[in-house]
Amino acid sequence: VAFLQRKYPKTSRCSEWIVYAISRNVATQPAFAWWMPLTVRRRNKIIAAINSRTKRITHKYGIQLPRTIEEAEGSKPPPGYTLSSGHLVFDVKMTVERKARWVKGGHKTPEPSWCTFAGVVSRECDRIALTYAALNNLSICAADIQNAHLQAPSSEKYYIVCGPEFGLENVGRIALIIRALYGGKSAGADYWRDVREAMHKIGFESCKADADVWFRVAVKDDGTRYYQYVLLYTDVLLYTDDILVVIENPERFLREEFEIFFH
Repeated sequence: VAFLQRKYPKTSRCSEWIVYAISRNVATQPAFAWWMPLTVRRRNKIIAAINSRTKRITHKYGIQLPRTIEEAEGSKPPPGYTLSSGHLVFDVKMTVERKARWVKGGHKTPEPSWCTFAGVVSRECDRIALTYAALNNLSICAADIQNAHLQAPSSEKYYIVCGPEFGLENVGRIALIIRALYGGKSAGADYWRDVREAMHKIGFESCKADADVWFRVAVKDDGTRYYQYVLLYTDVLLYTDDILVVIENPERFLREEFEIFFH
């Protein structure tokens, strides 16, 4: 039998020692009384922080999670919702960052009855915008919207039965898909409509010749009036979402205005 000094298990398994001391009625003994109050407060603070953070998590992977027993156990999905499936996809980005996304099984769902078309800016408009920037001495900046399709609400009505990837406390519960998840047949169109709404909110107008070219009147630092242009390109097949900004100070624009809607 190997014996350890009391200080080692107290450091590594302090919670178990607290339970042991209370159950044996030795919590008031000098060996425990000097460190138990501080340890109990520290444990309660950690548990309270975890509980509050858990309560704030209402969505995971773009799916709404139940928060009460009434919502989870014995409940049925709202009228009009259909059961769907999906799976986790793991990947490594160009920056060697690990990434995981929950992909909806859209290939198993029927075709939507509405239009799912999502347009992209044409090459001719790209060339015209670059020429306009050169003639007016404007800066050009390209940007990418991370997790783009999770920004837009879904027009489809589907629900899933949660698996272990949603946390052990949610296994078997019903969750509603409220975001335009990757893999959905209308995800591209939902994201396209959401971007258009955001562009209207920050004062841009869509060009009549190309719906993915956006412009608004602005004033340079020297008082010269000009047009700011934002070109949107959405490739639903490759899931890339790129922005070409033709503005005097594109970095400030992306940081102060565009990030409000796409973070």
